[in-house]
Amino acid sequence: MADIFTGTGVALVTPFNADKSIDQDSLRKVIDHVIAGGVDFLVALGTTGESVTLTANEKKEVVDIIISHTRSRVPIVMGMGSNFTAGIVEAIRNTDFTGISGILSVAPYYNRPSQQGLYEHFSAIAGACPVPVIVYNVPGRTSSNISAETIVKLAKDHANIVAVKEASGNFLQIMQIIRNKPKDFKVLSGDDTLTLPILSMGGAGVISVIANSHPGEFSEMVHAALKKDLTEARELHYRLLDYIGALFEEGSPSGIKAALQIMGLCSDEVRLPLISASDGLKSRLSRLMKAI
Repeated sequence: MADIFTGTGVALVTPFNADKSIDQDSLRKVIDHVIAGGVDFLVALGTTGESVTLTANEKKEVVDIIISHTRSRVPIVMGMGSNFTAGIVEAIRNTDFTGISGILSVAPYYNRPSQQGLYEHFSAIAGACPVPVIVYNVPGRTSSNISAETIVKLAKDHANIVAVKEASGNFLQIMQIIRNKPKDFKVLSGDDTLTLPILSMGGAGVISVIANSHPGEFSEMVHAALKKDLTEARELHYRLLDYIGALFEEGSPSGIKAALQIMGLCSDEVRLPLISASDGLKSRLSRLMKAI
């Protein structure tokens, strides 16, 4: 099962109408766009999908649309994370996973558990979850770094913990995971700008933001790197680098939604406390996209 999480995963945006309701038609357009561009799997209800601003009913609405419209063309991963272990375990036990190939579960945020606490948290999730689990380490958002030792122990102790989305930016930590992990365990980049270096060290893929707007170009880079064609991968990486940086200047997903608006795929509407990208950033994104 871990093999299906190789290559380019895209952290899908959740498009909104002007009244902030979910724009179902635009979500379908984005799904078709990224699949046609060659992504390998979809991720619903991640940070890029503004999951923390969605109600339980809206989350179900988004996932139902993604499953029905994807029509099994690519695997689907669903974001399911919390800093309340018992709550997320109960949610997992009450979830219908039909059409879902795995979950992405972020490290507990705010309460800053110890490494043993992190191990126990993800062990509880693994024990309850009927589909594979991708652990998401993003200390810049959670203030809780999952160490290489903890990731490797989770991978060895739980067969259904099959991958980690690594967004710590700590290359030593990432190399330690890659060196010591079980053979089939996947290390996925959680940072578009660091994807090529992580792939060159032995990573298996990425869960990407830029792949919403440029799935073809970014997937070409990822697939070239996986084939060890680093000359081609580097050329694509540097062509996209300035654009990727601009996407995150005013927060995510404000930047990528501005890009998708420029492309006519969805509006730039986001929910508070996020706000839409400035006119200046939109102009620069437009220029950078033309250069690509």
